[in-house]
Amino acid sequence: MQFDNEKTRIIQELVPGKQITLAHIIANPDDILYKKLGLDPASDHKGAIGIVTVSPSETAIIAGDIAIKASGAELGFVDRFSGTVILTGTVSEVEASLLAITDYVQNKLGFTVCEVTKT
Repeated sequence: MQFDNEKTRIIQELVPGKQITLAHIIANPDDILYKKLGLDPASDHKGAIGIVTVSPSETAIIAGDIAIKASGAELGFVDRFSGTVILTGTVSEVEASLLAITDYVQNKLGFTVCEVTKT
Protein backbone atom coordinates (compact mmCIF):
# COMPACT_ATOMS: atom_id res chain seq x y z
CA MET A 1 0.00 0.00 0.00
CA GLN A 2 1.29 3.43 -0.94
CA PHE A 3 0.60 6.59 1.00
CA ASP A 4 0.33 10.05 -0.56
CA ASN A 5 3.72 11.23 0.68
CA GLU A 6 5.66 8.10 -0.30
CA LYS A 7 7.76 7.96 -3.45
CA THR A 8 7.38 5.08 -5.84
CA ARG A 9 10.61 3.26 -6.56
CA ILE A 10 10.93 1.69 -10.00
CA ILE A 11 13.66 -0.83 -10.74
CA GLN A 12 14.50 -1.36 -14.39
CA GLU A 13 16.69 -4.15 -15.64
CA LEU A 14 17.99 -4.96 -19.08
CA VAL A 15 17.84 -8.65 -19.72
CA PRO A 16 19.53 -9.07 -23.06
CA GLY A 17 18.35 -11.78 -25.34
CA LYS A 18 20.34 -13.27 -28.12
CA GLN A 19 18.93 -11.24 -30.97
CA ILE A 20 19.39 -8.84 -33.81
CA THR A 21 16.66 -6.25 -33.41
CA LEU A 22 17.50 -4.09 -36.44
CA ALA A 23 19.34 -4.77 -39.69
CA HIS A 24 18.66 -1.96 -42.13
CA ILE A 25 20.19 -0.56 -45.32
CA ILE A 26 19.83 3.10 -46.22
CA ALA A 27 20.48 3.33 -49.94
CA ASN A 28 21.78 6.64 -51.29
CA PRO A 29 21.64 8.70 -48.06
CA ASP A 30 22.18 12.45 -48.13
CA ASP A 31 25.56 13.80 -47.03
CA ILE A 32 24.01 15.37 -43.93
CA LEU A 33 23.20 11.91 -42.58
CA TYR A 34 26.88 10.93 -42.86
CA LYS A 35 27.87 14.09 -41.00
CA LYS A 36 25.30 13.57 -38.23
CA LEU A 37 26.59 10.02 -37.73
CA GLY A 38 30.16 11.27 -37.43
CA LEU A 39 31.15 9.82 -40.80
CA ASP A 40 33.08 11.68 -43.49
CA PRO A 41 30.81 12.03 -46.51
CA ALA A 42 33.79 12.60 -48.80
CA SER A 43 35.51 9.32 -47.96
CA ASP A 44 32.64 7.20 -46.62
CA HIS A 45 29.95 8.03 -49.19
CA LYS A 46 29.75 5.04 -51.49
CA GLY A 47 26.03 4.64 -51.79
CA ALA A 48 24.70 3.02 -48.62
CA ILE A 49 24.75 2.96 -44.84
CA GLY A 50 23.98 -0.23 -42.95
CA ILE A 51 22.76 -0.27 -39.35
CA VAL A 52 22.69 -3.30 -37.06
CA THR A 53 21.71 -3.53 -33.41
CA VAL A 54 22.51 -6.66 -31.46
CA SER A 55 21.99 -8.01 -27.98
CA PRO A 56 24.04 -8.87 -26.02
CA SER A 57 25.90 -5.73 -27.01
CA GLU A 58 29.34 -7.35 -27.10
CA THR A 59 28.17 -9.23 -30.18
CA ALA A 60 28.73 -5.98 -32.08
CA ILE A 61 32.44 -6.83 -32.09
CA ILE A 62 31.75 -10.15 -33.80
CA ALA A 63 29.30 -8.48 -36.21
CA GLY A 64 31.90 -5.89 -37.17
CA ASP A 65 34.46 -8.59 -37.88
CA ILE A 66 32.02 -10.59 -40.00
CA ALA A 67 30.96 -7.46 -41.90
CA ILE A 68 34.41 -6.46 -43.07
CA LYS A 69 35.35 -10.03 -44.00
CA ALA A 70 32.13 -10.64 -45.96
CA SER A 71 32.46 -7.78 -48.45
CA GLY A 72 34.18 -4.52 -49.22
CA ALA A 73 31.99 -2.66 -46.73
CA GLU A 74 33.79 -0.46 -44.24
CA LEU A 75 33.09 -0.03 -40.54
CA GLY A 76 31.79 3.40 -39.71
CA PHE A 77 31.10 2.69 -36.06
CA VAL A 78 31.07 -0.20 -33.58
CA ASP A 79 29.74 0.23 -30.05
CA ARG A 80 30.18 -2.77 -27.77
CA PHE A 81 28.13 -1.05 -25.07
CA SER A 82 24.97 -0.31 -27.07
CA GLY A 83 25.34 -3.14 -29.58
CA THR A 84 25.34 -0.86 -32.61
CA VAL A 85 27.28 -1.40 -35.82
CA ILE A 86 27.26 1.10 -38.71
CA LEU A 87 28.66 0.12 -42.10
CA THR A 88 29.29 2.08 -45.28
CA GLY A 89 29.80 0.92 -48.82
CA THR A 90 27.89 0.18 -51.97
CA VAL A 91 24.38 -1.15 -51.54
CA SER A 92 25.54 -4.64 -52.54
CA GLU A 93 28.52 -4.56 -50.14
CA VAL A 94 26.39 -3.43 -47.21
CA GLU A 95 23.68 -5.96 -48.03
CA ALA A 96 26.22 -8.80 -48.30
CA SER A 97 27.66 -7.83 -44.90
CA LEU A 98 24.26 -7.63 -43.20
CA LEU A 99 23.21 -10.98 -44.62
CA ALA A 100 26.49 -12.53 -43.48
CA ILE A 101 26.01 -11.16 -39.97
CA THR A 102 22.40 -12.31 -39.68
CA ASP A 103 23.21 -15.75 -41.11
CA TYR A 104 26.14 -16.32 -38.76
CA VAL A 105 24.46 -15.26 -35.54
CA GLN A 106 21.28 -17.15 -36.39
CA ASN A 107 22.88 -20.41 -37.52
CA LYS A 108 26.04 -20.52 -35.39
CA LEU A 109 25.08 -18.61 -32.24
CA GLY A 110 21.37 -19.44 -32.11
CA PHE A 111 20.15 -15.83 -32.15
CA THR A 112 16.71 -14.62 -33.10
CA VAL A 113 17.15 -12.44 -36.17
CA CYS A 114 14.95 -9.81 -37.77
CA GLU A 115 14.52 -9.32 -41.51
CA VAL A 116 17.09 -7.17 -43.33
CA THR A 117 15.18 -4.10 -44.51
CA LYS A 118 16.05 -1.35 -46.98
CA THR A 119 14.99 2.23 -47.73
